[in-house]
This record gives sequence, C-alpha cells and structure tokens, in this order.
Amino acid sequence: MSGVMHLAEINIARLLYPQDDPRVAEFMDNLERVNTIAERSAGFVWRFKDDSGNATDTQVFDDPQVIVNMSVWESAAALEHFVFKTVHQQFYGKRRAWFDPAFKPALALWWIEAGTTPTLDEALARWRRLRDEGPGADVFGWEGAAEAELWKTARCG
Repeated sequence: MSGVMHLAEINIARLLYPQDDPRVAEFMDNLERVNTIAERSAGFVWRFKDDSGNATDTQVFDDPQVIVNMSVWESAAALEHFVFKTVHQQFYGKRRAWFDPAFKPALALWWIEAGTTPTLDEALARWRRLRDEGPGADVFGWEGAAEAELWKTARCG
C-alpha cells in the first residue's frame, strides 16, 4: 500500500427527456468534448467508459433516462477545478434544463488508494449509502472534501 489516496466520484442524474430528444441535444452533443477536457485536466486519473466511449449507454437503473459518470482524481481540488473552472462549468450551469432536480444525490465522493480503480457496483453502493444514510467518512458530497472551496459558490447557480 502506498498510503496515497485519490478521490473517486460517481455522478448519477435523470435526464428530463430521452437521450435523443432535441431538448437534451446540447448536453449529449458535448459529452465527448467535456470528457476529453476532463482526461487532459491536471489531476485526472481515470474515467469509466462503456462501449460508446463514454458512460451514457450503461444502464444502472430500470429507467433509461438515468445516466452515470464515474472518475478518479488525484485530489478534490483537481476535480473541483475541472467541474467549476473549465467548459464543464457552462454545462453545470444549465443542468436544470436537462436533469430532474428531485433525483438525488447527483454526486457521491469517496477516497480510494492510489492505483486502484472503483467498480461500478462499488460506486453504486456508495451512492446508495449517501442517499439512504447521508454523508460519512466513507462517502460524502462536496461538503466532505475539506480542500474543496469552489463548490460553495457554484452550487447556487
């Protein structure tokens, strides 16, 4: 064991419309662009991909409008910079036009040992624990990432 920890995240959201609906086209049409920026960002380690090259074809619930994204970052600050200081921020700001705000939590974070990769089953279990029990040492939202600061102002947008 190296003792070095990385931050894993799963983002789960329910689209308001089917993936091929024109009302979510801007989001769907920019996934590859945003994912490429993530992969080139400082502190990026890994991201879950399905056969489509992203993760939107992976169905984790019976509802096909629920989509998932999962990645690993060297630190909360690195993930936060990508989310709130790159083109991703433009899409984050439009999230209410595309996603059901009642489907929560949108994000679950947890620390993993560097060099390990979370499984989708593990990530879903952490997400469910956050949803059902709230934040703790083993899973949390932005509020549990001590070094993260940008989310505090961005969450209102």
